[in-house]
Amino acid sequence: MRACKRILVPTDGTPLSLRAAKEAAVLAKDLKAKLTAIYVMAPFVPPMMLESVPLPAEAFDERAYRKAVEATAKKALDKARAAFASAKVECDTVAVTDEKPWMGIVKAAKKCDLIVMASHGRSGIAAVVLGSETRKVLAHSTKPVMVCR
Repeated sequence: MRACKRILVPTDGTPLSLRAAKEAAVLAKDLKAKLTAIYVMAPFVPPMMLESVPLPAEAFDERAYRKAVEATAKKALDKARAAFASAKVECDTVAVTDEKPWMGIVKAAKKCDLIVMASHGRSGIAAVVLGSETRKVLAHSTKPVMVCR
């Protein structure tokens, strides 16, 4: 494997993604690499109007949506930053907006040497129905991907 100077760590703030962040921190420390935690935010999509269902005005407030999503991203990234700090590893954090999380991760990975991310390890119909962002990153990334379970 070539020199690994930058590691991208997708996170959603869940305990599983934080386990991957901790593994990435250990790896980064050993390799003297820098970490970047990424959170992919969904874009605002105004709700569709139905004739018989009144929607509250808040459903159409893009600023309120953006504020809530950015707060969620900050919480998730702060958890990852704490995991990195406990290992005394330098890190950056970034929140990006993309329709599909895997696309945001793959785009951000162009500036990195390795992606370290979590997987629930679902199989069978659960994997088909729920999909897997990790599986999609594995299929579309040109960078190496380390999957933690």
